Amino acid sequence: MHLFRALAIAISMYSKIPVPIVEWSEKNMKYAMCFFPVVGAVTGALQLLTGRILLEYTACGKLFFSIAMALIPVIVTGGIHLDGFADTVDALSSYGDREKKLQILKDPHTGAFAVIGLCVYFLADIALWSEVTGELLSVIACSYMLSRSLSGISVVSFQAAKNSGLLKTFQDGAQKLRVRVVLILWACVCGGVMLYLSWKQAVIMILAALLVFFYYDRMSRKQFGGTTGDLAGYFLQICELAMLAGAVLSRGIG
Repeated sequence: MHLFRALAIAISMYSKIPVPIVEWSEKNMKYAMCFFPVVGAVTGALQLLTGRILLEYTACGKLFFSIAMALIPVIVTGGIHLDGFADTVDALSSYGDREKKLQILKDPHTGAFAVIGLCVYFLADIALWSEVTGELLSVIACSYMLSRSLSGISVVSFQAAKNSGLLKTFQDGAQKLRVRVVLILWACVCGGVMLYLSWKQAVIMILAALLVFFYYDRMSRKQFGGTTGDLAGYFLQICELAMLAGAVLSRGIG
């Protein structure tokens, strides 16, 4: 029963998928992060289904297809990770000290650099999706689970930058060792499926995800003294964009 409650907490926190309301008790929080990749599975499944329909059964153009693909993750998650991405771009663009950056992350107002960052992100995302073909959809669909597996690993492994906040709540409530093992298994299974589906694309995509992960670790420690919920969202968005770029660019490798 506690596992089903943990699943409900993860889905309700990181998506707009309707689930029963569950109390955020210590027992229910222990394994909630284990189910973070489930949101990625739903996102990937919708991407795959919608992409197949648009490419094979409609006469829509590349622009319509790419915008639809770019919007699906936003619709599923409600933009929670994009919010973290925008806040992090604002903080990094301030070039202030550590405390200043952390204050910007808490600021509810949206700065100019956040708006610019979001515009650049969606332009890049739509441009990359416009180059995606049907045979790439399956391996790209798996990337949403891999990115959340890595993000979850960072939550239970990296030092928190603050003693409060949503990420700290999940850190303190998690059974860290077991959650870390489960998320590593998630990542390995996702990577294995990706390699089975299209090994050439998968190798590039997995390398891209790992490079972003190591960048995130170094950047969060150097710039913020640890990670936060906003930084985890920033990582997830950059990781997914990097894997999408890897899938598209790897087509030219013989």
